[in-house]
Amino acid sequence: MPSMDLRADHRQTQTLSPRLQHAVRLLQMSSLDFAAMLRDTLGRNPFLEAEDGDIPEGDDGAMPLAEAGAAGSAPELSSLSGLMDDADAAVTEADADMSAVPADVDVTAVNEENSDRDLWAADGSGQRRAEDGELSALDMMAVETSLTTHLHGQLNVLPLSERDLALARTIVESLDDDGYLRTPLDELVGVAGLDPQPELQEMQFALKLVQSLDPAGVAARDVGECLLLQLPGIDCPDTRQLAQTIITQHLSALAARDVATLARQLGEAPARVEAVCDRIRRLDPRPGWRFGSSHVAYVVPDVIVKKVRGQWTVQLNPAIVPKVRLNQVYANLFQRHRTAANSELGAHLQEARWTLRNVEQRFSTILDVAEAIVRRQHNFLDYGAMAMKPLGLKEIAEEVGIHESTVSRVTNNKYMATPVGVLELKYFFSRAMISANGSACSGTAIRGLVKDIIEAESADAPLSDAEITRQLAQQGLVVARRTVTKYRQMLKIDAVDRRRRVA
Repeated sequence: MPSMDLRADHRQTQTLSPRLQHAVRLLQMSSLDFAAMLRDTLGRNPFLEAEDGDIPEGDDGAMPLAEAGAAGSAPELSSLSGLMDDADAAVTEADADMSAVPADVDVTAVNEENSDRDLWAADGSGQRRAEDGELSALDMMAVETSLTTHLHGQLNVLPLSERDLALARTIVESLDDDGYLRTPLDELVGVAGLDPQPELQEMQFALKLVQSLDPAGVAARDVGECLLLQLPGIDCPDTRQLAQTIITQHLSALAARDVATLARQLGEAPARVEAVCDRIRRLDPRPGWRFGSSHVAYVVPDVIVKKVRGQWTVQLNPAIVPKVRLNQVYANLFQRHRTAANSELGAHLQEARWTLRNVEQRFSTILDVAEAIVRRQHNFLDYGAMAMKPLGLKEIAEEVGIHESTVSRVTNNKYMATPVGVLELKYFFSRAMISANGSACSGTAIRGLVKDIIEAESADAPLSDAEITRQLAQQGLVVARRTVTKYRQMLKIDAVDRRRRVA
């Protein structure tokens, strides 16, 4: 029978405090996510503020990031009195302007007119002007148009009956983002909401109507139909006829780039078939992607690498370092008048100080890790991918003096701007692969070698993955064929059948 007694055990376990957990989350964030989080914190914390480049440090009593947490002096009374004098002067000047208005002018009407003018200037319908009176760059930006809006605009100017217009609009609203109609027409009969319900022939007529709109190929139900709708854009009748035959009867061979088989089945010269296939490939298989959001998610590098006097140097990107500081005036006022009733403000002040310390720790850690990576991979910056050395997280962690998991978080979604391009920090890490002579080679160097081999191949006789593997073995690099296939796919290079060309 088990005994029921109480015992006290002593155990030592590692736990993460809420502050440390928050610091770990900040370290793992990308630059965009970190900036969004910081903006949210600035919006709800009264003790934090963004630095203003036009205001010298110390004029408003705020502290820069480097001096966060340190005590600062409050503004002098003379400064406050100077500000009051400026305000009084502004009021006096405004009164003088009002006194200059003739007596027969209705001041209230003038104020209302000015207010209406200000409202009109602030309205989106009025053009906003820059400080120099010229149109700003935002006013000259093109307005984005979605695919459905573009199609509806064309339907509105066509002489259609209300029923035909409703059916055409139903098809337009059923299109996917790439411009394809993947919903069967019989299912759209009930969606139209017409009485009596439209017949299938009416839906087919509406489909043909939408397919005749710009862009060519819209409302297609498969890739073949999309390409056929764009064939009228080919001027040469013979080329257009041969392209139609290839699309309708030999689409799989076209996708496989099997020109030899196409030329044999069509009874045409391989060079002519190749030219027609190239013309087909210039058609747009996704016409709907021309419309919609034109915003491009650019990668903002966290660190910038430059060569100064023969040495590679690393510096933080000033564009991503937040210019945030602690408002010492508010902090001093709160410390002097702190009571138990305003404990919420105390939590805000503590959060502000934690945020500033975490920001400083984040960027100092990123800089330390980036410098360690550059010291290890400086040959890559000098000679390219073939000079990349094998590198693991443990080596950087031991050099910087942090844990491997911290290095993994630092290198996640962080980018480095180098003379050879903007690369993710994880790009510089790869496991060692032992060559035939016993030397270690990185996977990045092997990928670069695979790319060089493919670029040097003959267009008439491209190399298969097995042949590339044999060439690597001749150079002392024993790599499995599936590894070569994986590296080729990572380089976004087509298979041997799709790289083959016919002279």
